[in-house]
Amino acid sequence: MNRKWLAICMTGSLLTGSGITYLGMNFLDKKEESNSIELDTATGSLYKLNKAYQLILNNYVEKVDQQQLEDGAIKGMLATLEDPYSVYMDQDAAKQFEQALDSSFEGIGAEISIDQEKIIIVSPIKGSPAEKAGIKPLDEIISVNGESVSGKDLNDVINEIRGEKGTKVELEIIRSTVNKPIEVSLVRDEVPQITVYSDMKKEGGENIGYIQITSFSQDTANEFDKALSELEDKNISGLILDVRGNPGGFLTSVNAILENFVTKGKPYVQVENRNGDTQQFYSDLKEKKDYPVAVLIDSGSASASEIMAGALKEAADYTLIGEKTFGKGTVQQPISMDDGSEIKLTISKWLTPEGNWIHKTGIEPNLEVKQSDLYHNHPLQIKETLKLEENNEQIQYAQEILTSLGFTTDRKDGYFSSQTEVAVKAFQTQNSLEATGTIDQKTAAKMQEVVREEMKKEENDLQLQTALRYLVN
Repeated sequence: MNRKWLAICMTGSLLTGSGITYLGMNFLDKKEESNSIELDTATGSLYKLNKAYQLILNNYVEKVDQQQLEDGAIKGMLATLEDPYSVYMDQDAAKQFEQALDSSFEGIGAEISIDQEKIIIVSPIKGSPAEKAGIKPLDEIISVNGESVSGKDLNDVINEIRGEKGTKVELEIIRSTVNKPIEVSLVRDEVPQITVYSDMKKEGGENIGYIQITSFSQDTANEFDKALSELEDKNISGLILDVRGNPGGFLTSVNAILENFVTKGKPYVQVENRNGDTQQFYSDLKEKKDYPVAVLIDSGSASASEIMAGALKEAADYTLIGEKTFGKGTVQQPISMDDGSEIKLTISKWLTPEGNWIHKTGIEPNLEVKQSDLYHNHPLQIKETLKLEENNEQIQYAQEILTSLGFTTDRKDGYFSSQTEVAVKAFQTQNSLEATGTIDQKTAAKMQEVVREEMKKEENDLQLQTALRYLVN
């Protein structure tokens, strides 16, 4: 099995941190050097490009920075591909890319990408400032600190978002379920890269193992093997693998994990090059586990997570539960240039065991289960206290939160009715706040805190509950 070659499949997204720009998290164990690519200039194919370069460099009305001109030319060529996953990284960005193996970083903790010139969220990281602020997969960022991102390079947007722990950044986002843009204020923090969480669940008198994988880092496979071994030692009757909100990672890690579940009869992934030639990759496993397995997925499951989901669905015949995945089915390779910069270029497609290309379409679950309204609330940004008979979108968001928490409101259209006031007072009383019936910043913060706590409760996780019942029936 060629593990090194498989490790080039990347999410193609950028993870924003302080001083760290993650260009996905799946790259070659050893990157190709620039001299591995040979350009035949003898044919004169670069004559026009070189002539334009010299003309601008030597004759433009103002002095031109040579490095900027070269960088711009490379970005321009990549832009003509109309591929959001083929990008150029200058020396600083490439150096930050090399730091992607750190156990933690500082930032907002959200992986972003660009699609049809739109800057979109792939997934917030578990426990990150982005997740706590209510950022969701497929949110579109339209401004950073009040400045529009329209027409900007993805790397430039990343530079504006990242920053040191304790500093603030203001994002304006568009969400498909909301009519107006949402303003989100985030305080950057340290985001640990803990990737595997395990637990033992009880359902119908049975022991059900649970393993959540938040990303596929360098150590994820080892962490997973340890967690799985500990669960199996307790005689589990079934296993839940949770890759919801997992934006991807090292293919070497996902490959190693799949070898625990996919037998050698079918490939767990296929890779197709530009000529249509396909290479299949197999494990050496002879027999499947003697217990059933269910896999939890959602719209934040991308790239390597989708390889895992596709393999377990089509090659291992396990059940996927949740919502359709993100849809990232291409393979990139990072290539170092002589000056320390890098180009990440799409070189292949990856296909599921049955030969399906899920790019931009995602993987459908066997059992579609949507989460309750509790998981679909929008962040509150209260600048002035919300009061009786006022009408705005923030009141609408507050009404939606109150309803999802079980408080009765007579409307959810943004009009602060008397019944809304009663619901606010009930919430404030229940949470040891002064029962004013108005929504100030303190009340709004408490509302969002309670929502986060309720989302952590297993009984409110409809997808997890479905998986538990499925495995014992």
